[in-house]
Amino acid sequence: MKITCWRRVIVALAVLVFVGSIPAQTLKRIEQADFGKTQDGAEVKLITLRNAKGMSAQIITYGAIIKELQAPDRKGNFTNILLTTDSLQRFQQGFNGAAAVIGRVVNRIGGAQFELDGTTYKLTVNEKKNTIHGGRKGFAQSVWTVETAPIKNNESSVKLVYLSKDGEEGFPGNLKTSVIYSLTDNNELRIDYEAETDKPTIANLTNHAYWNLAGGGSCLDNILWIPSENYTGFDADLISTGEIRPLKGTLMDFNQPTRIGDRIEQLKPKMNGYDHNYILNEGKAMKLAARLIEPKSGRIMEVRTTQPAVQLYTGNHLEHTAVCLETQHYPDAIHHKNFPTIVVRPGAPLKETTLFTFLAQ
Repeated sequence: MKITCWRRVIVALAVLVFVGSIPAQTLKRIEQADFGKTQDGAEVKLITLRNAKGMSAQIITYGAIIKELQAPDRKGNFTNILLTTDSLQRFQQGFNGAAAVIGRVVNRIGGAQFELDGTTYKLTVNEKKNTIHGGRKGFAQSVWTVETAPIKNNESSVKLVYLSKDGEEGFPGNLKTSVIYSLTDNNELRIDYEAETDKPTIANLTNHAYWNLAGGGSCLDNILWIPSENYTGFDADLISTGEIRPLKGTLMDFNQPTRIGDRIEQLKPKMNGYDHNYILNEGKAMKLAARLIEPKSGRIMEVRTTQPAVQLYTGNHLEHTAVCLETQHYPDAIHHKNFPTIVVRPGAPLKETTLFTFLAQ
């Protein structure tokens, strides 16, 4: 009996030593906590993703917002590189820098209506006479549900789901949308979008992240490269005209790495900065959409996507404190047959992926 008891103690100690040898970071790759309640009483969760290199991403279920992303500089120092707030109330009041998922349709829909299969659908008007970013209560103002994400090696992931009901903001069909955020050990943040409907509808999804790779100050000293030859034309209300315009020789051309602030003053008085949709290579394959460099910290962000375009927005209403690189389909695509379609039909779900890779030199 004594020998048996000692054996049990030895085995127990061995188990403790084994468990104790696992890095704490491995045991806490994914954490979930409460982040408060909305004005309607809905609970909001905060999910933290970590990788083996010290990076972390915080996601909240309100708006599927990336609340924080800690990335290293050339010296290995970590800083949050997203505009953010710690206040759920401020997010609900319309925090101007929220890295939220935008839907059903990012950007603008001219005239706040569209025709699909012979039926005209009138949408919520929330900018002049148009609809922008899904209406008054789009995906960015809704609480998402946490579901189990697929488990992959060397990734920390969370899956968020939102059901946009038939008629919401005027859009037809029950649209079930899922977004999977994954943080890899290669210092990549991947966003996988999927949306399926029970009735023909339209959808164009993105994340409206406001990046500041320095962790503060202006984005005008950032060096930007966008491999694009054309952009979509727009009118005085920023509504797409259907034109495909060449970039070469214009103030919008970033085919060569260029400081963002070099030509921004020349856009005035018509525009206070960049708010342009750049056309990428066709096809669903992953492609490089942009590379952003912050010279002082050495941080680099590369953006790859399956989407056909990327919207450059230089935080024009925020005194250029951050830059957005929103992968998307073309703005107001439902009104222009020469644009890639944003129509989603039953049995043919929308699927898109965007990958942000963080480097330092």
